[in-house]
Amino acid sequence: MNLRYGLQARFLAVMALALLVVLALMTLLWTRQERMQGEVEGVSREAMERVAGTSLRRQGEGMVSQLSDSLANPLYYFDLDAIGVLSRATLNQPGIRYVLVFDAQGNILHDGSEEIPSYGKRMDDAMAFDTIAAEKLITQFGEDLMDVAAPIRIGNKRIGGVRVGFDLRGMRNDQDAAVADLRGRLEELGRRQLLWVFLLSASLLALGVVMIWLIQRSLVRPIRQLADAAHAIELGHFETARTPVSHRNDEVGDLLRAFSRMSTSVARHDREIRRMAYTDALTSLANRLAFRETLDERLLQMQGAGRQLALLFADIDDFKRVNDTLGHDAGDEVLLQFAQRIRDTVSRIGGSAAALARFGGDEFVILVEADAQGNREVREVASRLAEALVLELGQPITVHERQVFLGTSIGITLFPQDASGANTLMKNGDIAMYQAKVAGKNCYRFYSRAMDQAVERRVHLEHELRGAWDRGELSLVYQPLFRVSDHTLVGAEALLRWQHPDHGMIAPSVFIDVAEQSGLIEVLGPQVLRAACEDAMQWRGTRAEREPLFVSVNLSPRQLRGTDLPRLVAEVLRDTGLPAQQLHLELTETAVLSDESQASALLSELRATGVQVWLDDFGTGFSGLSHLRRVPIDGVKIDRSFVADILRDPDDLALTTAIIAMAHSLGIIVIAEGVEKDGQYGLLRERGCDLAQGYLLGHPLPMSEFMALL
Repeated sequence: MNLRYGLQARFLAVMALALLVVLALMTLLWTRQERMQGEVEGVSREAMERVAGTSLRRQGEGMVSQLSDSLANPLYYFDLDAIGVLSRATLNQPGIRYVLVFDAQGNILHDGSEEIPSYGKRMDDAMAFDTIAAEKLITQFGEDLMDVAAPIRIGNKRIGGVRVGFDLRGMRNDQDAAVADLRGRLEELGRRQLLWVFLLSASLLALGVVMIWLIQRSLVRPIRQLADAAHAIELGHFETARTPVSHRNDEVGDLLRAFSRMSTSVARHDREIRRMAYTDALTSLANRLAFRETLDERLLQMQGAGRQLALLFADIDDFKRVNDTLGHDAGDEVLLQFAQRIRDTVSRIGGSAAALARFGGDEFVILVEADAQGNREVREVASRLAEALVLELGQPITVHERQVFLGTSIGITLFPQDASGANTLMKNGDIAMYQAKVAGKNCYRFYSRAMDQAVERRVHLEHELRGAWDRGELSLVYQPLFRVSDHTLVGAEALLRWQHPDHGMIAPSVFIDVAEQSGLIEVLGPQVLRAACEDAMQWRGTRAEREPLFVSVNLSPRQLRGTDLPRLVAEVLRDTGLPAQQLHLELTETAVLSDESQASALLSELRATGVQVWLDDFGTGFSGLSHLRRVPIDGVKIDRSFVADILRDPDDLALTTAIIAMAHSLGIIVIAEGVEKDGQYGLLRERGCDLAQGYLLGHPLPMSEFMALL
């Protein structure tokens, strides 16, 4: 348990400290009072002793002086009776301890008694020495005695003296009584003072209790309520956070009202942030985060319940071409229409428990369960939903007054058959979706263990591809290109081949795709370019006076997105010595049109070096022929899919004819690929096609065989 040193505790500590200070002061005051009482008592005793002693001395000296005068004649005449009368009269007075009348030699003549037992004895006490020969009045003090002695004279002659002893015990008893009375009065005064101090301390304590109560009521309690509300807000419980309502017209009231406004604002912003955090901004569907929480919750509910789930990953086929050709606004419109179609289909077939989310880009994820009645298993529900989605999403979409045909690849994985955790399920769904794309797109595939093996093979293939060029497994072959008008060999296209030591010849469509996705193409591309230019320099030695051959090299979209491609091309031409006119670079239509402004600037730099730029696979994208005016290219290659059907499909023939005519009007040459029949070659020659390549004209050949052909 954590102890808090809060405001109330601090005030209590201050009050306790104040009380301790008061107690300390009281103790000090009591001690000081005791000391003062002792000091007052001592001073009073001294004062009384001084006053009483002075008074007694004056009284005694006056009495002895008068007695010495009265004894002068009796002593002169040695009248012991008269001396005795005067001595006894003095001795009988209160407080007189003794009376001694002595002669000039210090011998006692009378002591005031009847028998006079000390008669004739010389005085030998401690005080007698100074009094025997004293010429004047002498007063001496003993422990409890005052001795006053005076000489007895007849004229100027000293004939003897008298000593009177005054008892001081009575005086001191009176002093003690007076001091005791004074002490009692001082103690009574001290008790009154202590009572007042106690009352003052009790009042201070009562005041502290009242102040604690007031602080607790007016300050600590509201602050504690604010702290509880802030803690609830900190935990995200905005609805349960109860901010105290106050009508106080002071600073605390202002603070409570400000906190209430802040709490309301934070709750509103939290709802907005949660909506933004859990909702896709474009389609208003749940996003990846919200779907993941839903999936985790469903899996937790179904653990051990024997229920099943199906996860569908739907990815729009070739959606990037919409953004590249029609713009991102059109792409957003397509996504909105797709999302609405998916939402309608899921609500119609998936059931009320289905969940739909957009993971970003063109990827949608759907979670479905078996129906509540148990009439259909989850696999059947997922199959029906996938079929409906493929059919529905395959319908044309009208955007910007144009129809766009897109398909959808769907991957399906099941719980708990395929996996028991959310991460594995999502990974399996993604793998199944990729396999649907590999299978030809616009279809669906269920996840299987074999798909994991395919992914592993792909990863292994990527690993094997690294370093394959250095190991000599990769090589170039060259497919001849002929001028259609006179069937003259004018160049060749460089194609990359991989002869794997264990798996044999690997299809270019397989390893080129791996190289493109892994980024290895950025390493292989410059190596292929340099090797092709070096081989083209060898061709020049075999041509003598004949027309020099050019070499055509394909560039990947990744290379086009880089900024150092013109520098690389210029460096390779300089190092190999190949004339720039004999190097043709081929780029796909979608790669060029994905960022038309950047591509135009880059292609202009390339053409400035003297090389020619061709647009490969022209016609397969969504671009119109008008794009050819905005992109600086030298040639277009008609995709083989159009050439393959020009003999039997009037539309393909018309489109091919239009491409040739439009390109020529812009000063662009036209190359046809995939020419495999004489009829195709004849039609292309009739329509004015410039160059052609295909199995009819020549297969791709290794460097040695191509040199033999030359």
